[in-house]
Amino acid sequence: MIWRKFNGDPLDLPIFDAVEAAIKRESDKGYHLKVCIGTDSQVKGSDTEFATVIVFLREGHGGFMFIHNEKTKLQYSIKERMLVEVAKSIEIAYELCHLFTAYDVDMEVHADINTNPHFKSNDALKEAMGYILGMGFAFKAKPEAFASSSCANKVVN
Repeated sequence: MIWRKFNGDPLDLPIFDAVEAAIKRESDKGYHLKVCIGTDSQVKGSDTEFATVIVFLREGHGGFMFIHNEKTKLQYSIKERMLVEVAKSIEIAYELCHLFTAYDVDMEVHADINTNPHFKSNDALKEAMGYILGMGFAFKAKPEAFASSSCANKVVN
């Protein structure tokens, strides 16, 4: 799985090691961190592209993110695609959660799912919320889910 910085530079380390290094670096600078993980997708012709982001927020001092993109030819209903987005976010959150606990970093999983029932993505809200909360993670949906609806949305090609 290839991860990169927002400027396009690839991460030289496996994601676990890169996240740990970032936490140590930012903590050594005196910043208190919060991490938000989210995924967004776009369908273009026969391709569906997903972008997963790990957003590091420095309390009162901006932030930065790591990005992973992947494409598939699989076709999804809107509900399936929303749940695949959530699954991708949970996968990376689960891989990293021990780090966040060890370094006392708050973490949230953001779902690009609208809380307004007039939107099609809302069909997946209950399942997504149950999935995320059932894994023991904090959950945010639109409009509060900026990691998926803003950050990942900007880097999905």
